[in-house]
Amino acid sequence: MGRTKVVGPAGRYGARYGVSLRKRVRDVLLKRYAKHTCPFCEAKGTVYRISTGIWSCRKCGNTWAGAAYTPVSELATYIKKPIVKKEY
Repeated sequence: MGRTKVVGPAGRYGARYGVSLRKRVRDVLLKRYAKHTCPFCEAKGTVYRISTGIWSCRKCGNTWAGAAYTPVSELATYIKKPIVKKEY
């Protein structure tokens, strides 16, 4: 997969679509694939995205709704409620 200094992971698109759009995509991709912290158990790097806006933690097993590209949205900073909690 191609990468460049300016557009980073959006370098896969090559010279297509224009640099301003590729920079926007870069910002989204960097947020999406960053190492995230679980808002419940505070474990770093254990959070993964199941689907758009649905996130889960490998360590504690919680599943919650967040933002599309980050596990915690603006509203979730005030409300912490898991959708499904795994019982051990």
